[in-house]
Amino acid sequence: MCEVSGALATVTISNPAKRNAMTPGMWRQLPALLDRLAADASVRVLVLTGAGNTFCAGADISSLGGADDPRDLAAAAEDALAAFPKPALAVLRGHCVGGGCQLAVACDLRFAAEGTVFGITPARLGIVYPASSTQRLVRLTGPSAAKHLLFSAELIGTGRALRTGLVDEVLPAGQLDDRVREFTQALVERSQLTQAAAKEFADGPADAARIAHWAEAARAGGEAEEGVSAFLERRPPRFGRHPHGLPPSTTHG
Repeated sequence: MCEVSGALATVTISNPAKRNAMTPGMWRQLPALLDRLAADASVRVLVLTGAGNTFCAGADISSLGGADDPRDLAAAAEDALAAFPKPALAVLRGHCVGGGCQLAVACDLRFAAEGTVFGITPARLGIVYPASSTQRLVRLTGPSAAKHLLFSAELIGTGRALRTGLVDEVLPAGQLDDRVREFTQALVERSQLTQAAAKEFADGPADAARIAHWAEAARAGGEAEEGVSAFLERRPPRFGRHPHGLPPSTTHG
């Protein structure tokens, strides 16, 4: 389920009967949805959340062994989310487990309600966790914390998740929505050019061509001039939606 309100797109994982577990159809729909949102110039920030009081309990285990292996579908959806060219924020409540944790880790930032539980559980099922997912988790939490989650399949709380970097902020449940609203509004008001370049550079090494691309985008876009003028004039900057603000790539190309 997706709702676009102004510059904010909210994608909600909804399968209430199974704590929002992802079915093969749900995994399959996500990359195409992200493609549409990436191409929508009005969208500047993505929020991924779960329906009701939980985020996602992982893949629907009853779907294992079908014609479409949900492990492959989950990895493709996760890669598409990680490659989404605009800021992506996961808003977490209840359970964030298995494939749900994969999706949360693929977002840029993670805000959680107190009491949320996290776990990565392939060791309970004898499943090999995808290499890309493992490496993304290691980059986020460090090797030791990642191994703790993967080796043990234990569930952890928000305290440990915050200490290891698995989440960025933990809020009382009643304050989470207000904080997310405040934070996403701040992101909408910031330079899309800066955000897109920072996301690309943070996610991997940049070659000379990409560095040159962003240098030219900065010169042509006028964002720096507007930012400096706004600072000197003590007013909010009015950053535009520049075509240079997004890299010339698809979400899962």
